[in-house]
Parts: sequence; C-alpha cells; structure tokens
Amino acid sequence: MKRALATLALLSLAACGADGEPVKPTASSTITMSSSGVSVGTAVGLRRGPFSMAVGVGS
Repeated sequence: MKRALATLALLSLAACGADGEPVKPTASSTITMSSSGVSVGTAVGLRRGPFSMAVGVGS
C-alpha cells in the first residue's frame, strides 16, 4: 500500500507541469460483483501525446 501511495504522489507531482504545460491525470474505478464476492479496482494514469502511463490497485 505504501508503494502505491508513493507512486500516486509521484504521478501527481509529474502532472503539475513543472517544466511545461500541465498534464491532466485520468482516474477510473471498477466494482465487480460475482458469486465469489466483490472486487474493487482503481487506476490513475497520465497521457501526453502518443505516450501513456497508468498505475492500478485492486483485488
């Protein structure tokens, strides 16, 4: 969990646009219900031109 929070903090810092135009981060969440239980997932990402990067956490 600490690693995920550190990565999220790094992505937020990178998205602030310190050396250029601000980059708006994207976020998504999913909740899946099945006969075996409930799963929750979250992802945060950045997109700049043809490059994109995303980090996800979930069960």
